[in-house]
Amino acid sequence: MPASVPDSAAATAASSVTNGDIPTPHTVEEMKPDPKWIPLESNPEVFNAWAGKLGLSTKLFEFSDVYGLDPELLAMVPGPSKAIVLLFPITDVTEQKRKDDDERLAKEGQPDIDPTLIYIKQTISNACGTIGLLHAILNSDIVLTPGSPLAKFIDLCKGRTPDDCGKLLEETTLFAKAHIDAATSGQSTVPAPDHLDTDLHFTCFVIAPSPETKEKRLIELDGRRAGPIDHGPSEQDKLLEGVAKIVKERYISVSSSINFSMLSLGPHID
Repeated sequence: MPASVPDSAAATAASSVTNGDIPTPHTVEEMKPDPKWIPLESNPEVFNAWAGKLGLSTKLFEFSDVYGLDPELLAMVPGPSKAIVLLFPITDVTEQKRKDDDERLAKEGQPDIDPTLIYIKQTISNACGTIGLLHAILNSDIVLTPGSPLAKFIDLCKGRTPDDCGKLLEETTLFAKAHIDAATSGQSTVPAPDHLDTDLHFTCFVIAPSPETKEKRLIELDGRRAGPIDHGPSEQDKLLEGVAKIVKERYISVSSSINFSMLSLGPHID
């Protein structure tokens, strides 16, 4: 879980946010956020701006591009990676595979998942970018500004079900605004309100210990799935290579699209 350590820049940014700096549920009088958000761009500047304003100490940790899956390109990524956020194209093949995997896991089961992991069920269309970002930050041992919106959101999510966490995200106007600000600040053209449908989706990968053996496991957190997915044993310094292998075998191998992108949450490098 993230630690809360003061950082002057992040603290200043977080303190400038309105609404008391605290994610709060809507009151009856407040308007709820749009049921369909603007798709978020897979861009480290966009992710760092979102997270930095709301509590990530970007002087210590930041999102970086993963330029390719070959060993020499993976070696360029600042490490060790704390989390990986993958953007991939949704196709009939990937959707069928997702359905088959969920049915298989429901029938056969999988190793127990670390109960302290925060898993957010996606209930808002196009919110997968923010959910991937949150999964990365909330489940990594990184530094957050004490009392920041992200730090408080972690406290609110602890012990809650995935559906409860999804509902909490729905009701957090501050995060909805942060998503809109980030989605409209990237390099891509912002789609018109009636053209918000997308065939791209974000998922996240982290390392978490087995609750029984304490062995480190590679866990996928995708808000559209039935739950977290255990991809087997791994180590923190092997996360990037492990995810690259999964992406090659389970995503790229069943797609003719080139619309893949990966971001790594890791140490800030000057």
